[in-house]
Amino acid sequence: MKKLILLFVALLTMFVITACGTSDDTNGSDSENEETENANEETDTDEANASEGEASEETDMPEEIIMGFVPSQDSETIADTVAPLADQLSEELGIPVEGKVMTNYTALVEAMGTNEVQIGFIPAFAYVLANDKHDVEVILKSERYGSGTYKAQYIVSADSDYEELADLEGAIWAYGDPTSTSGYLFPAAQIMDEFDVENPETEFFSEAFQTGGHDNSAIEVYEGRADVATTFDDVRGELEEEYPDIMDKTKILGYTDEIPNDTISVTEELSDELVQTIKDAFLSFNDDEEMIQIMNDVYSWDAIIEAKDSEYDVVRSTYNKFGDSISLDE
Repeated sequence: MKKLILLFVALLTMFVITACGTSDDTNGSDSENEETENANEETDTDEANASEGEASEETDMPEEIIMGFVPSQDSETIADTVAPLADQLSEELGIPVEGKVMTNYTALVEAMGTNEVQIGFIPAFAYVLANDKHDVEVILKSERYGSGTYKAQYIVSADSDYEELADLEGAIWAYGDPTSTSGYLFPAAQIMDEFDVENPETEFFSEAFQTGGHDNSAIEVYEGRADVATTFDDVRGELEEEYPDIMDKTKILGYTDEIPNDTISVTEELSDELVQTIKDAFLSFNDDEEMIQIMNDVYSWDAIIEAKDSEYDVVRSTYNKFGDSISLDE
């Protein structure tokens, strides 16, 4: 009897051990399945995130890029002139690029502020406004005659009695655009500083009027409709073909301080990667004779060079003289 009881206990023990082992195996299998499922879920999540990232990159890429220009000369053909530039840039970027002619720099800055224009060819003061109000970023600037800076000049009739800036008090002033750095802002600031006036148009000159362009301003003096014009240095060289005696009939009375050259600037909506591609594409035009010739025809650029925001601090200090008297609403 005792042997039977011992045998029964042994069999029962073996049964319990076997049952436990089966339970452990089952739990281990369940754990492995759970780990596999978790791994699969992580893989699916990674793939989903990757897909979302790719979609985001595609979303950041605009369907089209608009380049804004304001003619420095009264040219009705500028859109046709810049078309090859837009075509070449489109090929480099893989995105359709269109050149758009704006009526003035105010309109161009406003268009960049609403992202209707993504690349703007804007002078120093317009850039400062665009950067201050819309976070527009300068990426490149022009080089002329081997320099990244230039001066504004005062053009008067060669047979006038004007010999220095003080003689211009009471004269009739022609300027291109109130947001033009060399056409208006730097000369106006110089007059304000030297003659302690707040508004040169009314407190120093007897009359002042806009002409819409640097060349138009010079022509106003040439034709005798204005006593002085303020333009970039030296706009007259671009008018000699039409006005062969302009150098003889006019003279330069003086200059302003150095001004950083006009910019190629971009809107904040463009991705850093696309901005770098745009920058590289423009810099590559330095090795393309046709492209540089277009830039020369449109804005007298001899080359395209890199630029940074801090170079335009001197323009900001000039802008501060005017405060809110000149705004994008003008």
